[in-house]
Order: sequence, then structure tokens, then C-alpha cells
Amino acid sequence: MKRLGTSIIFINDKEKILLFLRDDKPDIPYPNMWDVPGGHVEPDETPEVCIIREMKEEMNIDLKDFQLFCEKEFDDRIEYTYWKNQNLEIDKIDLMEGQCLKWFTCEEARNTELAYGFNEIVEEFYRSIEK
Repeated sequence: MKRLGTSIIFINDKEKILLFLRDDKPDIPYPNMWDVPGGHVEPDETPEVCIIREMKEEMNIDLKDFQLFCEKEFDDRIEYTYWKNQNLEIDKIDLMEGQCLKWFTCEEARNTELAYGFNEIVEEFYRSIEK
């Protein structure tokens, strides 16, 4: 059985999405690459519980009122991606993992190689809001 992952696309009122720059450590997957916030689902939790826990651990955010965007199967995992419209003040977030946070426009996200194959999901997300 494939492992489960969860992620969340925060989008602000300017239609920019929040990404974080992964730590630059050689022993982690995709070092020094931009990524969608999230993590791995523990054996005793649901994807919903996982994304709430991950946002608390990584950014000290109490995540509420988010919605499932898609469930996508990759070669290495099944990814549950949620989304939420929120104008986070990233300079006030105490990031516990990764180097920094940045708001990306659709164009900037398209032109940036994201970790874990997230370009595909981000592209689908932008297509879904353009309708």
C-alpha cells in the first residue's frame, strides 16, 4: 500500500499561493526546492487530522475551515491536497521547518520546479479557479 501525504494550498486575495523553501540539507528529499506545505499521514490519523497537525508543527497555525481540492496518486504516494483562502502575514509566521515562505503568482509557480511533483497539482488548482 502506498503511503499517504497531505498538503495545503493557501491562496490569498491576490490569487497568489503560499510555498516554502525546503531546508538545504543533503539528507532530506528535494533539498533547497520550493514546496507546498504538508507532510506524511501517520498510521493512526486521517489526512484531515494530519494537515491540521502539520500546519501546527510547521507554522504554528491553527488550521480551520479548509476544503479538499484533490486526491491524486503519484508513483510514491497518494496525496490529499486541501486549499484555503487566507491572507497569511508570512513575516509573522514562526516557520519551524524550511528556510522561508513566499507568495507566488500563477506564473511564478508555473516557472518554478516544485518538490514532489506538485507542479501538476498547482496547475490544476489554478485552472480550477480560472473558471
